[in-house]
Amino acid sequence: MNWKKVTIGDLVEDGTIELQTGPFGTQLKASDYVSDGTPVINVRNIGYRVLNPEKLEYIPENVLNRLSRHILIPGDIVFGRKGAVDRHLLVTSLQNEWLQGSDCIRMRIFSDKINPDFISYSFLLDSHKNWMLIQCGNKATMASLNQDVIKRIQLNLPDNVTQRAIVDILSKYDDLIENNRRRIQLLEEAARLLYQEWFVRLRFPGHEHTKIVDGVPEGWRKKTLGETTVLNYGKALKEENRIPGPIPVFGSSGIVGYHEKPLVEGPGIIIGRKGNVGSVFWADSDFHPIDTVYYVNKEETSFFLYYALSNISFVNTDVAVPGLNRTYAYSRTIIWPNATIMEMFDSFITPIHTQISLLNKNIDSVVKARDLLLPRLMNGVIPV
Repeated sequence: MNWKKVTIGDLVEDGTIELQTGPFGTQLKASDYVSDGTPVINVRNIGYRVLNPEKLEYIPENVLNRLSRHILIPGDIVFGRKGAVDRHLLVTSLQNEWLQGSDCIRMRIFSDKINPDFISYSFLLDSHKNWMLIQCGNKATMASLNQDVIKRIQLNLPDNVTQRAIVDILSKYDDLIENNRRRIQLLEEAARLLYQEWFVRLRFPGHEHTKIVDGVPEGWRKKTLGETTVLNYGKALKEENRIPGPIPVFGSSGIVGYHEKPLVEGPGIIIGRKGNVGSVFWADSDFHPIDTVYYVNKEETSFFLYYALSNISFVNTDVAVPGLNRTYAYSRTIIWPNATIMEMFDSFITPIHTQISLLNKNIDSVVKARDLLLPRLMNGVIPV
């Protein structure tokens, strides 16, 4: 089996690959966004090969037409220019004709001799991720990626038949992962709908016989978040100080890595205060929240509070710099039910989260199996 080492820069020079930086801020302004339209992929939406759909933004058709050179097609690979530079998104048919955001760089392959799926899998190698972090870190506060760094990425390419065979093997693992993720999404949606039915539409068990006083069921109260909950600050944990282990590290985009020691005993709730402001995550077990988030400790954590926080808008348009001030967060209002209804809600939600937890554990097992096989396949150690 013959493998060829090339850089992305080599392939850019011969026209096999094109790199395109996202539109400048003057081309895509905050005022261009709308509540419904064509989705825009920003840094927060880029996972490891997959899309993080939380907090997608949208643009209207006239803006999309104006920025047509930035429209994505299946097979494109999208990098983030700031922050999570070791991540990438492989565009599928589900993101066809979406737009790359200002903080992204797109890579497009024009030759059928190079399989985009194969390239994407090569970007999942730990050696690649570590290389990207080193190249982009430069002791800066936030890692920054540009086209010059991407051009220096080295690819180890077999023939196209071998690429396809490797992709076929690895994609079976990813299909199982994606199936479990879809099941999790359905379970999460069911839980969200139950919360909205009971606490937004006020169609909770027994609502037919409960008086509504000033917009609140009798025996319930409107409380500020500050009256009910303490938001604790996470603690910085630099990449070079993370010792691999089983403890999830939470940032404002969710799990951003793993560490050997927890900072907080689980279960707990995490709220983004920088970056993805107002993002809300649930941690089943012990975890480490970093300094871009707040967290709610175990004693105050409940499924009711988790879904209540998920239903609050924490965006403050009166501040110049995006972020979640704790005083502002504490001023947000929650309709607080009586103890009976809250306990009943948690009893309905607990089995749903038990299933979600089991599915997440299954995903972790499949990911570990795939990642164990990945370097052996990508380096030609295991013939296909």
